[in-house]
Amino acid sequence: MRGRALLTICLMLVTTAACSQETGPSDSLVARAVGSNKLTIGIRFDQPGLSQRTVDGRYVGFDVDVAKYVAAELGVDADRITWHDSKPSSRETDITSGTTDLMVASYSITEKRKQMVAFAGPYFDTGQDLLVRLRSTDITGPENLNGRKLCAVGGTTSAEQVRDKFAQAVQLVEYPRYQDCVTALLAQQVDAVTTDDVILAGYVAQNPELLRVVGKPFSAEKYGVGLRKGDDEGRAAVARAIQKMISSGDWLASLNRNIGPSGYRIPPPPQVTER
Repeated sequence: MRGRALLTICLMLVTTAACSQETGPSDSLVARAVGSNKLTIGIRFDQPGLSQRTVDGRYVGFDVDVAKYVAAELGVDADRITWHDSKPSSRETDITSGTTDLMVASYSITEKRKQMVAFAGPYFDTGQDLLVRLRSTDITGPENLNGRKLCAVGGTTSAEQVRDKFAQAVQLVEYPRYQDCVTALLAQQVDAVTTDDVILAGYVAQNPELLRVVGKPFSAEKYGVGLRKGDDEGRAAVARAIQKMISSGDWLASLNRNIGPSGYRIPPPPQVTER
């Protein structure tokens, strides 16, 4: 009997350990930051103005600045951050598996996503728009896209929203990265690219003589910092850091530095909540 009891306890311990590995870390973000003095943060590597990996290996952009500010408020220096390229299709999995501690990747807060992860913020308000070639003056909004090719990144819902609400006959094209869509647009393989206007503005800044944003947003998106669901302590700490970044003036300074050169009209700061 004693041997059987010991075997049962061992099996329970093994099962618990396996479950812990599958569901990711069970401690709070704050405890992990304090205990290890390091964080893994999910960003995008291909969004000029927001988050981009440069040819010399640096990470720059507004999202990167937000991530560094939050990490600093949690006691983690920038050189102790591991940057993870989180694609739209893997963001929830990256958080729930423990691959990342935080997600700062133009990550819109939605009710569907809140069923899987928690959000702190928002830290930026934006809206979906269209990127077109400079001479495509006949495209003035999503309703003009019937029979045309519209590009978006796989794992997002941007293109489907255009098709479902504005242009049922639009032809949808998906690529892994926004840069691929922009290349296809410049090569006249697609007629427009859609995602949030602040992302599109970064590509206009790179090609102002060839591209333009239509300038008529047709959705409301709120970017939040994603973290593990149920981590109320971590969510509150991140929300306080975002509010401090806004009130200190660092939020606006980062936007002016990273987004301002594109001519994008910077919105007022959002109302940060802890829930």
